[in-house]
Amino acid sequence: MKIKIAVFGRKELIEQINHYVEDQDDIEIVPFTYTKAHETTELIEKAVMCDIYLFAGTLPYLYAKEKIDKRRLPAVQIACDEYMILTSLCRLKHYHHQALNRISIDVPDRVHVDEVVTELAIHDHSIYTYSYGGELDIDHIVAYHKNLWNQGKIDHVLTSIVDVKQKLTKQNVPTSCMQIPKINLERAIERAKESAILNQSKSAQIIAGFVRVKQDNSFVVSDHDGYFSQDILRELQQILQKFGQQTYSSVLANGDNQFVLFGTQGLLNYITNHYRDFPLLQEIEQTLNIHVDIGFGLGLTANQAETNAQLALEACNRNEVSNCYIVNDRQETIGPLGIEKQFNTSQLYRALIHKAKLNNELSYNFIDFIKLRNNEPFSANDIANYYRVTKRSAERTVYKLLSGEVIKVVGEEKPYQKGRPRKLFQITVS
Repeated sequence: MKIKIAVFGRKELIEQINHYVEDQDDIEIVPFTYTKAHETTELIEKAVMCDIYLFAGTLPYLYAKEKIDKRRLPAVQIACDEYMILTSLCRLKHYHHQALNRISIDVPDRVHVDEVVTELAIHDHSIYTYSYGGELDIDHIVAYHKNLWNQGKIDHVLTSIVDVKQKLTKQNVPTSCMQIPKINLERAIERAKESAILNQSKSAQIIAGFVRVKQDNSFVVSDHDGYFSQDILRELQQILQKFGQQTYSSVLANGDNQFVLFGTQGLLNYITNHYRDFPLLQEIEQTLNIHVDIGFGLGLTANQAETNAQLALEACNRNEVSNCYIVNDRQETIGPLGIEKQFNTSQLYRALIHKAKLNNELSYNFIDFIKLRNNEPFSANDIANYYRVTKRSAERTVYKLLSGEVIKVVGEEKPYQKGRPRKLFQITVS
């Protein structure tokens, strides 16, 4: 099955990428061509069937970033790194006969320019760098270069943004646009493939579920068979089938006032996104006015998942009302779901700032992460998926949290048959 990569870029760059991947049978490029980078905000809505989103530069990515973060979409940028800056400087010198001084450059992160300048031993010359980071104001960047030009401090502008080049050229400021080297395209494609494969591999974990009508409901047909009203069971099955369509899972009736669900990543996503509020339980109770038990089991095989689901169902016997539990592949019980677990957010925030030394944004995001998971145990991999960062970056955050004693190790999980088990953590603040 081919990996579908949505590529957001200008026509000429998409043609380059298509040429590069024409012999690769395992991927399919789905082009989303724009004239102006801000168009990616709307184009991203049309890429819902793609496995990964590839942005040809920082600018289109920043325009789409709000939607990417909100929906936690898998995204990759073509890097504007030392190699791209170095090759651009070489082109500038070779084709424009411009000495590598009296120029101004704009890049996402000035550290890459500093490293190239130091490596080339041209740090004594006049190179002005504008680092726009995660916030972008085209007019401000244009004004920065234009002011340097008006003051006679520069002879040429090297920009990483086509829109900046277009505006400066209209104002008669000599400007060149960085070109993306082939190796950067190749690396971006490989990173996109790796990310998509990683996301797909998560679906290797199987999720089984049992939904059972509680025996204390009042509409048993007869004493000798113990079966509930067929109308109620029929309506329950309809609700579950709709749920199955939403989560890409299968629903079967086993003839014992009970239904069985089987799914993979779609079902797992639903569960992990609704630790605090479990809409399926609410819908069943409100529509049918009955109490049910729901038990989910995770496993690397269908048999393991089903065994764990049965254990989760048994945990439901602790309460007389509707409830839902999960038993993971290490037979650890999580739940009940749909009941919000309270914790002191103010105390956690103070610990994140003063003990773990996280900044405001990371602290607030981590609190949202804990709320979303209803204060259930989590792994570094869960943080990586939530923040859409590399596992190494997530592990650095976990190290800070552990060092500040904001979290503690509470167990392990092994979602795949091969590989080392992952440590599970939980906050120390109650």
